[in-house]
Amino acid sequence: MELQTLFWNADISDIKRGFTFNKELNKFICLICGESFEKDIVFPVNDQFYNAHKMTEHHITAEHGGMFNYMINLNKSYTSLSENQTQVLIQMNQGLSDSEIAKNLSITTSTIRNYRFKFREKEKQAKIFLSLMNSVNVNKTNSSDSIIQPHRGATQIDERYDVTEKDRHKIIEHYFDEHGKLLTFPSKQKKKIVVLGQIAKNFKEGRVYSENEINIILKRIYEDHVLIRRYLIEYGFLDRHVDGKSYWVK
Repeated sequence: MELQTLFWNADISDIKRGFTFNKELNKFICLICGESFEKDIVFPVNDQFYNAHKMTEHHITAEHGGMFNYMINLNKSYTSLSENQTQVLIQMNQGLSDSEIAKNLSITTSTIRNYRFKFREKEKQAKIFLSLMNSVNVNKTNSSDSIIQPHRGATQIDERYDVTEKDRHKIIEHYFDEHGKLLTFPSKQKKKIVVLGQIAKNFKEGRVYSENEINIILKRIYEDHVLIRRYLIEYGFLDRHVDGKSYWVK
């Protein structure tokens, strides 16, 4: 199962803690990077030993800074939070009082109270909308008609992502041969995103690649590897250091 599907299909309680338990695999799985820990295994960490549940919690904190830190830093197209709202939530999560937050952000305590009110309203709306979507999904039988989830690094969510699973399969079949080589690079935005998403599957999350490693992989897929590399960065599938020497899945 793809990580994005795993994350977005997880229960709210699982997303909050950052992992889910797969009964078939008997493993706890991190929703951020896909790292898994078998239930019956004991994991040594420094001078301590953790069971799989505790090890998964430790992993999320040590590797990702905790689930709150991961989610609050997602693209605002996912959180729908302004920069000011984000900063207020971060300090609320730290347990600071309204007066402390107001002082730190150079705003009034009444503004903080207004933020709290708006956050509660957002929460109410989210609960109702989630319940509505759950009702719709229960009655949905044709999974090929479901809209694919935008990748986490998407810089802007718009009509370009209005693509069904059926559409995605058709695009992949049209633009790739049976060996996974790209026949031609599409000009239309929707098709371009689907093609780039398919190419991005060749890179593992959590691994850092050199520019040479990126080029070797992309050359196997398409002759103009520089074009593909640029678009993978531009569309938020990959990220890189400013010197261009290191790349990773965004």
